[in-house]
Amino acid sequence: MSNDRKQPHFTELVWESTEQNVPIPPRNSPEPALPKSSSKNNGKTNSTPEPSLQLQLWDTEMETPEPVTTTEGQFVTRAKELVEKTEDSALFVPFKSYWPTYGHMTGTQSRWYFYWRNEVRQGRYLKTDLSYIFLHVYELINGVGWTDPNDGYRQLNLIWEAYRESYKRLDQYLGGWIADFSFVHHLDVPLSIIVARSRGLAGDLAELELMRGLTTAPEQLTFAVLTAMSDYDISKSKFYIGEGNEALEQYIPQVVALINAYVTRKHGSNLVEMFPPGPAVMRERYLFRSAVYDISLYGYSVLIPVVRISKSPPLRSLITRLFRLTENKLRELMGYRGRLKGINVDADMDDLITRFLKREYLKETQEGKGPTVVIDPEKLERLQSDSEIVRTMLTVENMDEQDYEASELEATIGEIDPIQDSKEELLPVEVIEEAQAVSIGSEAEQFANALSPLQREALLALLDEDGSQALLKLAAANGTMSELLIDEINEIAMDILGDLIIEGEDIVEEYISMLRNI
Repeated sequence: MSNDRKQPHFTELVWESTEQNVPIPPRNSPEPALPKSSSKNNGKTNSTPEPSLQLQLWDTEMETPEPVTTTEGQFVTRAKELVEKTEDSALFVPFKSYWPTYGHMTGTQSRWYFYWRNEVRQGRYLKTDLSYIFLHVYELINGVGWTDPNDGYRQLNLIWEAYRESYKRLDQYLGGWIADFSFVHHLDVPLSIIVARSRGLAGDLAELELMRGLTTAPEQLTFAVLTAMSDYDISKSKFYIGEGNEALEQYIPQVVALINAYVTRKHGSNLVEMFPPGPAVMRERYLFRSAVYDISLYGYSVLIPVVRISKSPPLRSLITRLFRLTENKLRELMGYRGRLKGINVDADMDDLITRFLKREYLKETQEGKGPTVVIDPEKLERLQSDSEIVRTMLTVENMDEQDYEASELEATIGEIDPIQDSKEELLPVEVIEEAQAVSIGSEAEQFANALSPLQREALLALLDEDGSQALLKLAAANGTMSELLIDEINEIAMDILGDLIIEGEDIVEEYISMLRNI
């Protein structure tokens, strides 16, 4: 029996057909073989041969493809159906989902959501879980819940403002999503708040806001945006950390706007025109990353022309010196000991800034103290009889610097000579030795103890030169995604350190030494 298995076996295939006597065509003949005409056909001869039969192996006609339905598309369809749904009352039920949608909620959770959403639309921001907030945000970015894009932008900002103190993660996501919202709907809105609240977005968005502020809206320049133009790390200044914080953030943008106006008046061109940056670079920005977003609405990404204004060395040097000069003037006005050294500015510019800050700061200080004289209406007649006394009392604390009005300040600007050699290479700013050591030992230990072994490995991977690729491999090997690992680590860092520790896929520079130690 074993020998039979080794013998070859043959199978006979029989093809049945009505065709008979079909000749084999010559090897080089392009014509198919046709069956021979039968000599006997009831006495009749066919005038034309029967066509050859062809075996059709498959249907060559393409079927119409069915439309592809995505999870995000289904979400938007359902959101439009539920856009007007409300609940008169409901009990709060906890809800936690990484990408929340309607299908993830139970009946009681749904009732709370629609009750809470209606309250939010009325301007009442009740305490709720983060997943409910994200679900409503997903509706807004997908075009559900508003008819005018400006209203959608307003709603997103109000939600961010109402809940960002309770949920730090909103700063990580909402800033970018609101910026994307403004891009796809072509809204001319300032991005300064987004840049200030979202550290990871300080790149392209800061450049866009700097360009807008220095060219069309200098009065809207903000401290947070201008820090991207300064080589001086003011966050390490003892004066800024202490009593000078509010004054510096208030007056530095005003000083830059003042100098921009001064240069425009005297030279006929603003700071950007005097120190032109390079050409715009087209940057692709992926829309609504990590959100439930239907790409059929606005596309996968947008192209944004970004001018690297912060890379202009002479303009950057000027802004740096204005930062340090303003700090020195405020130190003097506030009676703070010590001055920053090596500030090289034009004497006329120094004089203009000195007079401006003295007038503004002293005026605000006196307004904060309240009126120097309180007149009792019942004694008004008696006081009017002694006008000289009244005049003296009303002017006793009035200083000369407070007599400048806006028109007089403009006149003062007009009298000052142009900046000398403004287009020459500017001197570098000396690095000052004024820094505050940050003591984070106990917080670092708490942070390290809160990390899982996988999260520790992820941080170690990011510390390497090829960190992003190493993190991708590590995440894949452990059945997760690198974005999820980064989100988890940043969430722990926000809870313990009060700050993000990873921006994009890079460790924040100030935390690198801490991570190497732990």
